[in-house]
Amino acid sequence: MFSHVMVGSNDIERSKRFYDAVLATLGVGEPVRNEARSGHVRLFYRHDGNMFGVTEPINGEVATGANGGTIAFKCVSPEQVQTFHDVAVAHGGVSVEDAPGPRTGASGTMYLAYVRDPDGNKICAIHRPA
Repeated sequence: MFSHVMVGSNDIERSKRFYDAVLATLGVGEPVRNEARSGHVRLFYRHDGNMFGVTEPINGEVATGANGGTIAFKCVSPEQVQTFHDVAVAHGGVSVEDAPGPRTGASGTMYLAYVRDPDGNKICAIHRPA
């Protein structure tokens, strides 16, 4: 269904440091750096057939986090969720909602951690046991 997910950044180098560290916990390598015709820089992280992008807003306005929006990254274990969270916080992210841990809902028990990146984008690390 999705081609890619992209978030905006007001400081692309700060975002690169943050996402390089956080996404490395999932085995993601260096992003492809791209410059739009407008001169704005975009970073594309590719992993397991998926793509996550970070961009300077091409319209020149301030990047803001989507109110109510969350982007979740799939993890292979609760330990990887915790590492994702801890690395995010160590690199300028802010832990939000409940502390990392199990949550039980309609789809069973999952292990979750929520953080906001330095630009306020809400991201989640999630492990769903098989």
